[in-house]
Amino acid sequence: MKTIKFFVLAAVLVLGVGSALAANRQIYPDPAQTKADLAAALKTAAVSHKRILLDFGGDWCGDCQVLDLYFHDATNRPILDANFVLVHVNIGHMDANVEIAEKYGIPLRKGVPALAVLDEHGALLYSQKTGEFEDMRHMESAAVTKFLMQWKPVKPGCSAVMVNC
Repeated sequence: MKTIKFFVLAAVLVLGVGSALAANRQIYPDPAQTKADLAAALKTAAVSHKRILLDFGGDWCGDCQVLDLYFHDATNRPILDANFVLVHVNIGHMDANVEIAEKYGIPLRKGVPALAVLDEHGALLYSQKTGEFEDMRHMESAAVTKFLMQWKPVKPGCSAVMVNC
């Protein structure tokens, strides 16, 4: 019985440490970096014919951490890399880059993470209006897959369901 208790305790500790490490990952750069990151993304998107994906959030946000994990899992990373230039927009504690959120129609009061999709020229195609991903920790990676597939550009000779096209 002591052996079972030991393994249960060890498993709880490992899961707890893993969760704590995930919560402390730095995803969002300093808020002052956003304008430069957005300008670089616009240049990259224009040359590569990719869309720009703006991810509004903060490192303090557990749901933002989960979204980033889903962005980079084995299913979503190829879709993201082939079709989008990702820009993490640090909103501080709802007090930074507010003007950028407003410009792209992101109502921060509805919660984060919140996403906006721009075309390769920087024109707004979509912005989340109702906190669709604010409860990401209770969602599955498939919700992100569906979002990425819906908003990826359809390149000549490709169909909308092809991942790396």
